Amino acid sequence: MNTPPIHQIAPSKDGFSEDAIQEMLEKSLSQLPTQPKRVLLIPPDITRIHSGTGALTCLYYRLLSPHATIKILPALGTHQPMTAAERDAMFPDIPHGVFVDHDWRHDVAPVGTIPGTWLKEHTQGWTEQDLKVDLNTLLLDDFDLIISLGQVVPHEVAGMANYTKNIVVGCGGKPMIDLSHMLGAIHGIEHTLGQQDNPVRALFDYAQEQFLSSLPLLYVLTVTDQDGPRTRIQGMFIGCERETFEAAVALSEQINIFTLDRPLQKAVVWLDPKKFKTTWVGNKAIYRTRLALADDAELVIIAPGIQKFGEDPGNDALIRKYGYRPTPQVLKWLEEEDDLRENLSVAAHLIHGTSEGRFRTTYAVEHMSQEEIEAVGFQYASLHDMYEQYPIDTWTDGFQRAPSGEEVYYISNPAVALWKV
Repeated sequence: MNTPPIHQIAPSKDGFSEDAIQEMLEKSLSQLPTQPKRVLLIPPDITRIHSGTGALTCLYYRLLSPHATIKILPALGTHQPMTAAERDAMFPDIPHGVFVDHDWRHDVAPVGTIPGTWLKEHTQGWTEQDLKVDLNTLLLDDFDLIISLGQVVPHEVAGMANYTKNIVVGCGGKPMIDLSHMLGAIHGIEHTLGQQDNPVRALFDYAQEQFLSSLPLLYVLTVTDQDGPRTRIQGMFIGCERETFEAAVALSEQINIFTLDRPLQKAVVWLDPKKFKTTWVGNKAIYRTRLALADDAELVIIAPGIQKFGEDPGNDALIRKYGYRPTPQVLKWLEEEDDLRENLSVAAHLIHGTSEGRFRTTYAVEHMSQEEIEAVGFQYASLHDMYEQYPIDTWTDGFQRAPSGEEVYYISNPAVALWKV
């Protein structure tokens, strides 16, 4: 599918008005060659509610539903399905019956294979095994239009989130999820974060060129910032080609990467319990701050919603078994342990979540025990004690002075940006 791109940056720091957003979405539909009768919407899940795409999904649904049959497939990847309450919060007024849960282990079908010769060249020689590319079967169900919605923001695996990642990982199967995550870990999170081009993105680009180009895909990408609790959409980028992603990346680099003039000795990060229920997602507090933390710094993660480690029972069990250990140890386990070798995305997650012994990570939680937290390599703190030490309900993002006189750097939402020195 080929339609003229729509790339717009908000005229002021207040972001786009609702009327301006509706006008852009209406324009994107008016440019289609024919009026679609069957439409698949692919938004993110509740963990990315800050993307602003919940409202966009609702608007597309209102614009299309009078004349089209619509299905909605949240790009869960390995995340757990959204609850009814989460759907109502992110997609109000959309009937629950149109939603389909992505099952990355079962509800997928192959669309092609990336040859081992290509992978050997583009994975620094790490693998030369052919890679099967699976997609959720719904994407292959003869839709007239597939709209993939998401936010471009620095990302620990892809460098910059979204575009084809929403499809081949968010709606993909185990082989691609495993290899892409492990490839990002091998390349190094410090060399990947905030980078548009990297080995993982090359993998996604290959899949787009070889296997996705025949699908009627339209990408709707946002770039946002935060004004306190309010998400402001500062850029809207709609199109079918990679240039749409690149335009969004250029804006995200300007407003979602915060460069500090000195390393942080202590950072305090709040994880909203509505979005962060596992360390699989909550470890964004580690990923997005690690480039700003000094050696021997402490990262305090105040996480009242964390209930377990993995979003998936199998992944949770593996994290509990091995823990967040330094990279050499995880790579050694990969050579020795079949269960970890068969679940590369978990191995990658363990590498991403370790500080490599460079800084300390303290989790303050309510629904997990001290023994559970310490067993995987984190330090434990009482949630009550952390609220006493750090009155975050009175703080805004940035440097703050704790009641003790200690200087800390506070972050209220680690998912929206990247912090570095």
